[in-house]
Amino acid sequence: MRPLPVVSLNGSRGAADGPAVPMSSEDLARSAAEAVAAGAGEVLVHPRTPCGRESLSPRVVGPVLRALRDAGVGVPLSVPVSVATEPDPAGRVARVRSWTVLPDRAVVRWTEPGAAELVRALLLRGIAVDAALPAAEADGPAPWGRELPGEVRPVLELTGRGVTAGEPTWGGARGPGPAGTRQAARGAGWGGAREAAPGSGRGGAREAAPGSGWAGAREAAQAGVREAVPEAVVLRIGDGDGGPPRWLREPPAAGWVLFGRDAAAWPAARLAVRWGAVVRTGVGDVLRLPDGRPARSNAELVSAAREIERTESRGGPTAASR
Repeated sequence: MRPLPVVSLNGSRGAADGPAVPMSSEDLARSAAEAVAAGAGEVLVHPRTPCGRESLSPRVVGPVLRALRDAGVGVPLSVPVSVATEPDPAGRVARVRSWTVLPDRAVVRWTEPGAAELVRALLLRGIAVDAALPAAEADGPAPWGRELPGEVRPVLELTGRGVTAGEPTWGGARGPGPAGTRQAARGAGWGGAREAAPGSGRGGAREAAPGSGWAGAREAAQAGVREAVPEAVVLRIGDGDGGPPRWLREPPAAGWVLFGRDAAAWPAARLAVRWGAVVRTGVGDVLRLPDGRPARSNAELVSAAREIERTESRGGPTAASR
């Protein structure tokens, strides 16, 4: 049985992005509950201050998480921990150590400075980790340099915005180009991360999806993805044979996530199903449904993702899921 989709409730969106974006803690809680009722298995939320600024302060993170739990949201909750919320690597670690209400998971961008230290700090607090990496950087050997601890799940972002053939973007990340990014990521190392988190069990860390294979993924890429993401990028992600990166052919214990934003969101969802990855959706990633209509809610996006899972699992997309 496939793991249920992750819903990104708000991301970097604001009120100017439309009424589907939940802004207050109450709106986030209601939106999360509706998304879970529609089939979401995890919730990613960006905690914000009343003025709309993202924050890792325990006075901001705690109330948001409590609001979601009080609304009956019983699935794993995740928050991002990145340069966008705290530029200083040591400051991010200090914020994590100061939290009084803990999420189930946290998203760490592996290409950002201090990522390995941040992962260790999260694992020591019992928080599972989503290690985010631009999908165009996922070719070749595993970028982590060694086997992942059981509570760390790779998250790959497929991007299409501003991409031309042979010139992939790097998941929107600022900083060095592909060579420098790859070298920085592989050189970071895990140190004591495995010792900090023995085993693979924790709420929210799901079993790897059954190996349904990736036959036909090349055709899906050529037919449904190239409009948003150049074929060269898609084939590079899959090492050119229509399947996922070779280091993900036997997924980590926690599985892995493949997602895209805006124009790349629904092509990425279809590839995720074919490659056995967890699907991610929500207004934090995309504001339109597969048919181009504006989404009215996170729940509507989750329902669309679940329909893609059903149709792709049966052998290919229908007109309604494209």
